[in-house]
Amino acid sequence: MSLALVQSRALMGLQAPAVTVEVHLANGLPSFTLVGLAEIEVKEARERVRSALQNAGLEFPSNKKITVNLAPADLPKDSGRFDLPIALGLLAASGQIDAARLAGWEFAGELSLSGQLRPVRGALATALALRAQEQPARMVLPLGSAEEAALVPGTEIYGARHLLDVVRQFLPVDPGPDTQADGWQRLQSTPPPMPASGPDLADVKGQTAPKRALEIAAAGGHGLLLVGPPGSGKSMLAQRFAGLLPPMDVEQALESAAIASLAGRFTPAQWMQRATASPHHTSSAVALVGGGSPPRPGEISLAHEGVLYLDEFPEFARSALEALREPLETGRITIARAAQRAEFPARFQLIAAMNPCPCGFAGSTQRACRCTPDQVARYQGKLSGPLLDRIDLHVEVPALPPQELLHAPPGEASHAVRARVAAARERALARQGKPNHALQGQEIDTHLALQDAAAQFLQTAATRLGWSARSTHRALKVARTIADLAGSDMVGTAHVAEAVQYRRVLRGTSP
Repeated sequence: MSLALVQSRALMGLQAPAVTVEVHLANGLPSFTLVGLAEIEVKEARERVRSALQNAGLEFPSNKKITVNLAPADLPKDSGRFDLPIALGLLAASGQIDAARLAGWEFAGELSLSGQLRPVRGALATALALRAQEQPARMVLPLGSAEEAALVPGTEIYGARHLLDVVRQFLPVDPGPDTQADGWQRLQSTPPPMPASGPDLADVKGQTAPKRALEIAAAGGHGLLLVGPPGSGKSMLAQRFAGLLPPMDVEQALESAAIASLAGRFTPAQWMQRATASPHHTSSAVALVGGGSPPRPGEISLAHEGVLYLDEFPEFARSALEALREPLETGRITIARAAQRAEFPARFQLIAAMNPCPCGFAGSTQRACRCTPDQVARYQGKLSGPLLDRIDLHVEVPALPPQELLHAPPGEASHAVRARVAAARERALARQGKPNHALQGQEIDTHLALQDAAAQFLQTAATRLGWSARSTHRALKVARTIADLAGSDMVGTAHVAEAVQYRRVLRGTSP
């Protein structure tokens, strides 16, 4: 047979559209043509496939005119994931394997020159697309990638180490049980392991107010800005925040892991763990929100269902910080390019940390600040009012005196705080189906249950502080979370008063 069809999948953001690899052998001047909007790394498959077939002891049809089409032709294709289906298509078209037995199978994998299969990125996204299609299919991947893909329940995933391990399964005669070597195996979906415990909040001594703010932020999904001098414990608090969040369900874990797999960063040890992304302050806007060609996820998507920690907050490029405004509201980021458009989820909790001034000691009782008022205003003015409006909690983290630091007892353990956070989140989900930070418009009025005295108190505070409508709504949502932590159906004056304390406006910025 001179024509063979092999099924595979491309990657477009988190989507994995189906691709048919069409291989045709014809008489004529020997050549190897690859078409179908393939990137350079896909076109290089010609040399990898040729060497892999020859070094594996298989016949490469070098005396034929070879045409390989990756359909649909208008879908961009990148990476070496099409090496394996191209090689199988050549073997099927030349009669070395049974082309009919390839029906119902999908393949992806990069070939080394010796025929070894190398892992490909996006295995989880591929398996999710496989599960979503109407007709069930079986997927063959390199063994390392197959272990990722097998995490998706309801899929039939096979792993192989070498090209020959795959070829043996599709010979014209049944390979028999003797060929089921270690290099070919079906991977079963296994129950997710318990996530490893991270740093414990009990390590943080003192800092009662910041720890309370962490608990509120975790319970309601709110963003948090920590302001304090160097060495006061801002990073220590932020690194323990993910341990306060409720456990993810399987679908959340799959989506989070699929993004990490797309970036080539996923390991099985990360399964069911909420990620904490900590990009350096020199990161560009593209690195932070995603981009490139083809579009790749940025740090905000890699922190999906987890934490984005931005230390030295004002030192980030203004364009990078302003790019956060839309994803903070919508939980998604859309990257549009001339050739294609990709959308990535970005439901992260922002934890930002900064010094109060360039030297870091404005307002400190331990060291004198060397900065002029203009320098302080200029430094804090790097953060725009609209961006600060979108961060629900603003908290000062003072430096502890040495005697208090040395003699303070251990703080409350993370698991105790996490239990209260989980209970508050369950209360919010049962009431409105979403965390409090996600309430919008009419939903705030419907689910707030604000007492009259509390409403009057908030109105007075908002007028005196010159808040925008967004700031007022943010304070209301924080007050709703505080009430949930207290187990109260109504939002009272005490809840609103505590929420107002967390809307701190930095000097040098507009409210």
